[in-house]
Amino acid sequence: PPILPYPIRKTTLDNGLGVVSVPFDSPGIIAYYTVVRTGSRNEVEKGLSGFAHFFEHMMFRGTERYSQEAYNDVLKSLGADSNAFTTDDWTCYHMTIPATALATAVDVESDRFRNLRYDEPAFQKEARAVLGEYNKSASSPFLKLEEAIADTAFTTHTYKHTTIGFLADVKDMPNQYQYSKLFFDRWYRPENCTIVVVGQVDHDSLVELVKAGYGTWARGGQTVEIPTEPAQDGPRKAELTWPLPTLPILALAYHVPATDPSNPDVPALRALQEAVFGETSPLYRSLVLDEQKAETLSAFADPHRDPHLFTILARGRKAEFMPEIGRRTREALREAVEKPIAEERLNAIKSHLRYAFAGGLDSADSVAEAVGESIAVTGRPEAINELYAAYDRLTPADLQRVAAKYFTATNETAVTLETKESQ
Repeated sequence: PPILPYPIRKTTLDNGLGVVSVPFDSPGIIAYYTVVRTGSRNEVEKGLSGFAHFFEHMMFRGTERYSQEAYNDVLKSLGADSNAFTTDDWTCYHMTIPATALATAVDVESDRFRNLRYDEPAFQKEARAVLGEYNKSASSPFLKLEEAIADTAFTTHTYKHTTIGFLADVKDMPNQYQYSKLFFDRWYRPENCTIVVVGQVDHDSLVELVKAGYGTWARGGQTVEIPTEPAQDGPRKAELTWPLPTLPILALAYHVPATDPSNPDVPALRALQEAVFGETSPLYRSLVLDEQKAETLSAFADPHRDPHLFTILARGRKAEFMPEIGRRTREALREAVEKPIAEERLNAIKSHLRYAFAGGLDSADSVAEAVGESIAVTGRPEAINELYAAYDRLTPADLQRVAAKYFTATNETAVTLETKESQ
């Protein structure tokens, strides 16, 4: 059966705006998501990274009809839970509200997406707030690690910078008021957005409300070319130091394909995460549980619109453990190539992936986020079901083939972070 056990209805307005509804048993409650297929991936101009995340902030600045205070008052009157987030590939604006407030949600959201207004002082104030957010995140070594992985592994694609952007660009952001207008005009257009409503909702009524609220929103027309990352032609590395005491970290990253359910490599890589580095894997049991040489060990290949990375993170308990942790991690990757996983264990991994995801679909909000991510990354909400159907078809030979294809020395980027010893 499909992993998403709810019918998905879709309509596209004449201006290109997508409308998706998913009925869900949440009496009296709906999740209202606006999916904008724009993230740090779309920041192609040199020196101007960070603007997708910046607009996550600016979209709450208000319009002529609804000032920032008036907008907040409307949400408070509804008892709404409202927020936003930005990733490499998309920006999401979401609220959980009473089902009876759908018309109000369409009214206030369509207004701010069509009529956002802000002056230069407001822009500069928010830009300085983004710099404050960067500095706060930079108090942890993980932001610097993430930046180094992206900057070292990518030479051309815009995944080279993180979602918050390069520090130099964030510092310069207060001077880029005019560019902010261009960025908003380019990407905040109906053909780049989808309204997703999950819960107690009638699709036809939703479409009529959306037509009334968003129907006059004009298409854009501007396009940019996202640069293609060339194949990595040799191992890369970066060594970071941290000025304060912290546990040492090793990151190994390998280029892998975009999240396309029709590509059999994609589900195989997700299964390899669990097989080689999951909490039931031999490597995890030995390094983390039995010998306690590593505090944490994990791997991830998050969904992405373009080819991205399969990243392994190992945090050691002592610096002297790190060479062995690195050696044994690479040995585990070689074993994944040379030795097929047992059929029984692969079946257990498939079951875990399916039921862990299905178990998380426990609210209108969680269903809306899953559907929204599928739309953002693949352009289609039903791609969720296709991906989990592809898991079911995996064989041990698939995992071996894919491990041999991507976990190679020439495709590896290694980044280490350790405390800088005092002189």
